[in-house]
Amino acid sequence: MAESNSYEEQRRRQIEENRRKLEELRLHHLSAAVREAAARPKPNPKPRPKRKAPEPGQLRRSGRVTGLPEQPSYLEGAGQRDYRGVYEAYAVWKGPTDEERAGALAKAEELQRRIHRIRCPAFVKPMTHSLAMNAVQMLIPKDFLKYLPAHDEAVVVVDEADDEFHMMYNAHRQGGKHYYLDKGWKGFAFDHDLADGDCLVFHMTERAKFKVYIFRANPDYESDQTSDDSEDEE
Repeated sequence: MAESNSYEEQRRRQIEENRRKLEELRLHHLSAAVREAAARPKPNPKPRPKRKAPEPGQLRRSGRVTGLPEQPSYLEGAGQRDYRGVYEAYAVWKGPTDEERAGALAKAEELQRRIHRIRCPAFVKPMTHSLAMNAVQMLIPKDFLKYLPAHDEAVVVVDEADDEFHMMYNAHRQGGKHYYLDKGWKGFAFDHDLADGDCLVFHMTERAKFKVYIFRANPDYESDQTSDDSEDEE
């Protein structure tokens, strides 16, 4: 019984001690203040003043300063500048006509027939804009697949100046047979200024070697090349 009274007395003292500490910290006052603040009605926010409508003729949607002098147009006269490549390719010559495409294709097919007469395999590849300018690989026509090996192999492409270009022949068989020339095709197209409408004849002279002949759709290409060569010689 004495032990029970001692425990109760100790518990009462602990409660009194905790109550005294809470009084010192004033926590009950703080919680009451928080409840009181939460119960207060929130004041209505002040309405934002409306912007004044601009006068007619003064409406601007930009923060730039008004009244600046007129800026020069740097595009004016661009057609008079001697830009080789971009300007000449797109502004002067706007791409091949149907007749120019047909002319290049007819010349390429005639050479292909002459090569076939000597019992050598050859195929014609017309150039599109993306194939000549952006593509990293060239798809070989399906009717030429019978002359090609079934595995990947390094090949050499020789141009009309007897310069050699090394490429990779890839045989992709997933989803059908697709044969490509890549890892060198984009550089070949760039070095030879290939353009939309041009036609190439690939003459297979050896197992992994092609001789390539280029027929231009642009009728002014040869004259442009001749003038450039003469300027380089001077």
